[in-house]
Amino acid sequence: MYVHALEGSWFDHPFWRSKFLLTDSADLQTLRGSGVKALWIDVEKGVDVETATPAAADAPPLVQPPEPSSLPSDATTSTQQCSVDDEVQRASRLLKRSKEQVTSMFNEARLGKAVDPQQCQPLVEQISASLARNGSALLSLARLKTKDEYTYMHSVAVCALMVALARQLDLPEDQVHEAGMAGLLHDIGKMAMPLDVLNKPGKLSDDEYAIMRSHPERGHAMLLAAQTAVSDAVLDVCLHHHEKVDGTGYPHRLAGEEISLLARMGAICDVYDAITSNRPYKTAWDASGSLARTAQWQGHFDTQLLHAFVRTVGIYPLGSLVRLQSGRLGVVIEHHPQQLTAPRLKLFYSVRTRAAIPAQELDLSNPQCGDRIVGREDPAAWGFNNLDELWT
Repeated sequence: MYVHALEGSWFDHPFWRSKFLLTDSADLQTLRGSGVKALWIDVEKGVDVETATPAAADAPPLVQPPEPSSLPSDATTSTQQCSVDDEVQRASRLLKRSKEQVTSMFNEARLGKAVDPQQCQPLVEQISASLARNGSALLSLARLKTKDEYTYMHSVAVCALMVALARQLDLPEDQVHEAGMAGLLHDIGKMAMPLDVLNKPGKLSDDEYAIMRSHPERGHAMLLAAQTAVSDAVLDVCLHHHEKVDGTGYPHRLAGEEISLLARMGAICDVYDAITSNRPYKTAWDASGSLARTAQWQGHFDTQLLHAFVRTVGIYPLGSLVRLQSGRLGVVIEHHPQQLTAPRLKLFYSVRTRAAIPAQELDLSNPQCGDRIVGREDPAAWGFNNLDELWT
């Protein structure tokens, strides 16, 4: 069978991958002896089981599931903090619902129907609540989108990044919510773009680029015509998230503090998610390298806000590949809020032996850890073309 995902904590299973074809009986025994209680298989990539024969009449009755009213609700807005392990399943279900809702809303906009931002309010609240419980879970999963779903999931990811950055800046909760709403709707104007231009796998021509540059104004017009009123701040982010502090952005070439705070935040969150995601015309940059590159773009972003953003996503962002002093490679899976250089890692490879090692969790913030990061690594240089599959 092809194992597509392992239920439970990312760190409880004994394999360095979470997706693999199970062909070795020893691996099967290892899996059965692990703490994994359930898994998902992909019957398109493996061999499906035959239909089971009917149970005998005297077979013990199946245990009935609890009534729906007693099941935990993902819609809860509880903000009690928890570990990334506890939050990741809820975050995964939330992102699935988010994709469905945003896809539906954007497709209606493409058909010329009026947008109803009011429908987004519960979604922004749930994203905000998930980040309050544990910021690492949702932000890490939001990075993992295919190029085919980029248009929709980009808006969800930017919503989450805007909420996280707003909290880093200690903005009042009403502004945090407004920042999230702005992130969710900032690219609605792309639904007015021709699909052959929006999804073009190659470089845009000058004419096509001019068309794409019109999406902030088209989105602004859509929101003005929405069924329910949209705040001025959300309208402003939609219109001005491509402005640059040196005045070379578009559509109005605003400079410095002529650009609103939320629009300057939106510019950072929009670009960061764009360059760290696979898109129709380019592959993703690694998360850690992306921060280093953007820091070198003179005149693009508000410097103070960019520093706050680094504190939000970490010096080593979630999903970064890092090398330890001990000669091991690991992926960043959770941040320590007070120690940016001491995240939680999942180790899976030895530089010295040039071979995979049993997956192991390591918290660098633990004083007894005895190891430290000596630098970030380029996944492509090591041949890890699907690095996310190694830790998700």
